Amino acid sequence: MYQDLKEKLKTLPPEYPRPLLPAIRSEFLKSGKTILVLDDDPTGTQTSSEATVITSWRPEEIVAELDKKPSVLFILTNSRSLPEEDAIKLSQDIGRNLNIAIQKSGREIVLISRSDSTLRGHFPAETDALVEAMGLQQAIRVLVPAFIEGGRYTIEEVHYLAENQQLVPVSETAFARDRVFGYKHSNLKNWVEEKSKGKVRAAEVLSVSLEDIRTGGPEKVAGIFMDCREGKTVIINAAGYRDLEVVALASILAGQNGKTILFRSSATFVPIRAGMESGRPFKPSPLQQAGGSGTLVVAGSYVSKTSQQLNALLARNTHKAIEVDVVKVLKGLEKPEPITGQINQWLAADKKVLVYTSRLLQEGHDDISNLHINAQVSDFLVSLLKGLAVRPRYILAKGGITSSDIASKGLLVKSARILGPVIPGVPVWQLGPESRFPGMYYIVFPGNVGDERSLETVCQIMEGIK
Repeated sequence: MYQDLKEKLKTLPPEYPRPLLPAIRSEFLKSGKTILVLDDDPTGTQTSSEATVITSWRPEEIVAELDKKPSVLFILTNSRSLPEEDAIKLSQDIGRNLNIAIQKSGREIVLISRSDSTLRGHFPAETDALVEAMGLQQAIRVLVPAFIEGGRYTIEEVHYLAENQQLVPVSETAFARDRVFGYKHSNLKNWVEEKSKGKVRAAEVLSVSLEDIRTGGPEKVAGIFMDCREGKTVIINAAGYRDLEVVALASILAGQNGKTILFRSSATFVPIRAGMESGRPFKPSPLQQAGGSGTLVVAGSYVSKTSQQLNALLARNTHKAIEVDVVKVLKGLEKPEPITGQINQWLAADKKVLVYTSRLLQEGHDDISNLHINAQVSDFLVSLLKGLAVRPRYILAKGGITSSDIASKGLLVKSARILGPVIPGVPVWQLGPESRFPGMYYIVFPGNVGDERSLETVCQIMEGIK
């Protein structure tokens, strides 16, 4: 029997009484720092607005962005699509490049390793690699997986996903059975031990409780951070935005007293750490439309929520639909040219187009083969985008790996402006001048976000229907 969300929240201590975003913003601006987010897939931008995302980590490109003195800068690594060994090498490369960029730009950073709120990703491999490459051995590792917009809460060290107003421990969801990143524990202390293969024992993991946050406030939490020995892992409990505001201000206070913190967080915490509102919505107006003909939705995510949303959209019969047969793709029997030709024809006729992968999940015999299957399918979808001859009014990509590969490989995006979420958890980018379709709207739709009608709703909002 799962706990009722509303009833559980009523049992918690009252939230910290004072809004803290203005104080966080003031202290953050005085620091002269940039929140630099290493994002393991593009969905980490889902709560931010008026920020930049880049797809390269060459030192000179990082320097060029840091010289603009941004509050928040995302670097899209897409490391979740890689085998762990490759993700480690990538994190080491990025860490070394960050050190060069920081030295050349003179701009200090607050480093956030952003990953999935349902605990999928290369942890602690990525944070360990960053520590090694950047000489951050003195840093404490602070885990903040709460994603308020998506109903992910951490209460009494247990991480939950809210479904139908019930708190479901994440280990009991489909995400815990992920083919590559599966896990057994919802208690984050036990989860850290599990993911570190026993290198970090559950008893060694520290915790900032909701009592600490809501009753003690920033000073209490800052004191906990200050008392942590270097290299320790700290779990943050959070069930609302104000909890994360307390943690953000506490981290600033601790930093002012010499404490170094490396965050591993979900998307919600990112703008809050800069004193900015999380999830400020974006709604396009007719004046903002960037031209084009037709619209294009590409769905590669295989999670059950995506399938439900696809079925709901297909039932409306509003889109010209093409199903990509994954079995044929894996056997080399599906060719992109006929599909791309049909897409171009429909877009030229100003039609709404939906391309989606077949829903029967194809599995390999181990993690590496599963990642290889993902890569083959994603590469096929990228090949469709490379053949686009007609600029759509917008492109919506469903799924983290899908949206990353389509952006960087299919649309040649090197930078984009994050405009904000069109619905909670679904960000809109405006593509940079070097991309194939400069100024076009690009919607990054995570596979695990929204309800059954959310895909349809986003399309309607982008088309001015809602």
